[in-house]
Amino acid sequence: MKILLVNPPNCGRSIPEEEYGIDTIKMIFRGEPLALEVIAGNLYGHDVAIADLKVTPDFLEKTLEQFEPDLVGFTGVTCEANTVVRLAGEIKRNSDALVVVGGHHASCDPAFFNHDAIDYIVMGLGKLSFRELVDAIANRTVGSGVPGVAKTNPGGSLDYVRRAYSHADLVDDRPPRYDLVAAHRDRYVMSGVGGKVGFVASAYGCTHRCSFCSIPNMTDGRYLIHRPEAVLRDMQLLGEVPVVRLVDANTFGDLENALSLGRCIIESGVKKAIVADVRAETVTRHPDLFTLWKQAGLASVVIGFEEISDAGLTRLNKRSSVAVNIEAMGILKDLGIRVIGDFIVDPEYTEADFDALERFVAAHAIDLPLPSILTPLPGTPLHREMRHKITIQDLDYYTFTNAVCPTRMEPTLFYQAYAGMLKRFLKHISHG
Repeated sequence: MKILLVNPPNCGRSIPEEEYGIDTIKMIFRGEPLALEVIAGNLYGHDVAIADLKVTPDFLEKTLEQFEPDLVGFTGVTCEANTVVRLAGEIKRNSDALVVVGGHHASCDPAFFNHDAIDYIVMGLGKLSFRELVDAIANRTVGSGVPGVAKTNPGGSLDYVRRAYSHADLVDDRPPRYDLVAAHRDRYVMSGVGGKVGFVASAYGCTHRCSFCSIPNMTDGRYLIHRPEAVLRDMQLLGEVPVVRLVDANTFGDLENALSLGRCIIESGVKKAIVADVRAETVTRHPDLFTLWKQAGLASVVIGFEEISDAGLTRLNKRSSVAVNIEAMGILKDLGIRVIGDFIVDPEYTEADFDALERFVAAHAIDLPLPSILTPLPGTPLHREMRHKITIQDLDYYTFTNAVCPTRMEPTLFYQAYAGMLKRFLKHISHG
């Protein structure tokens, strides 16, 4: 079977730009389509191609003509959902290919894709379930149902079997197909961290229940860890790429595995600058772990600080505290590990709140502060909590740089404050 996997183009819309002429809010990161590379890795025996439309936005039509796929698979986050449906419609009008949709939005709100341009919806981690779907189609046994996969039923309800995720869903022995996007390798960068970056999956899912996060939906709340040997193999497959971004909501969430992986990297002699996610309390509880990982190449960590008050952290079910966040930063700074800090700007922010966030960032010399606007994604606890406040339903605006709920400040002033703060943060990065 000929299978085309598609990463949708950058397609999110901008209220600051469209409504107020503010065009300074720009993307500083472009990563490779790891989800598709991983899916492709388990499609051995089939002819597989990846169309990364974030790099080549106009490449889909040409690829359809030349490759003539039997099946087209899309991934996509919430702000890309409308575009995925549109592109699926184009494929249906111009080919006989089956269309399958997966990714974060499909996992959070599968009913959105219950559309006549789409044949199947893959929910959650899809490396194994997508392969099972392909096999069922090839063997004409798809009617029996694949757990975690729904056959679309436009106008009706989706009927599917929930998947019981386990380590088997990782398919550890099948590495990602990095070769399918090798032509774009120089375009995959992470500004402020080191330029050209390769992605390596170290785990999927999360057991924490932060109210705004969609990641638990990918594995039904389970935390599934790749074997250290598999992670090291994938790092080595990236060849001369100097920076590795470990893809895992909480890279050090399992202490024993984190120790094992760190030692494995050191013993291998692999020399990469590593970027990884970490929870602050992991740093404060296990500082020796980060001494080890500094030796392994850990250069930067991403910490979801989110809020600068304990009350705000509680509202988001973050299960952390400002004191722990500050202590973690001190430990990391002493080790020479750069801190990338995620922060959430609430639409309820006042000018004083923006000022307070800037003072916090400056006081703790956070290397790369990344403020996003609070966005209640469908399928998250936050969305259920804030549903009645949402005034913008068009998913194109769910980019984390738009307020989809009313702002307390006059909107022009809110976006000017947000854009100005972001510009100052980025200026800080460029000189840091």
